[in-house]
Amino acid sequence: MEGKALKLSLGFSHPVSFPLPEGIRAEIEKQTLITLKGVDRQQVGTVAAKLRSIKPPEPYKGKGIRYSGERIRKKVGKTKA
Repeated sequence: MEGKALKLSLGFSHPVSFPLPEGIRAEIEKQTLITLKGVDRQQVGTVAAKLRSIKPPEPYKGKGIRYSGERIRKKVGKTKA
């Protein structure tokens, strides 16, 4: 947390700053676990979706931001024929 913004290191060449709107607060429990809390459930879901859209999980390695309990189906990579 950096003031009212999340500062995320997602593997890009620069850290990503994500400002949180009014009424939403984030708790960082572990280095890889962020909990969003707020009164309005729809607003919490919208903020979570915007946060995930920064780096969605990709199907080959499974890296990216995902929701807790979400399973990512991995694809098989290329094989030499």
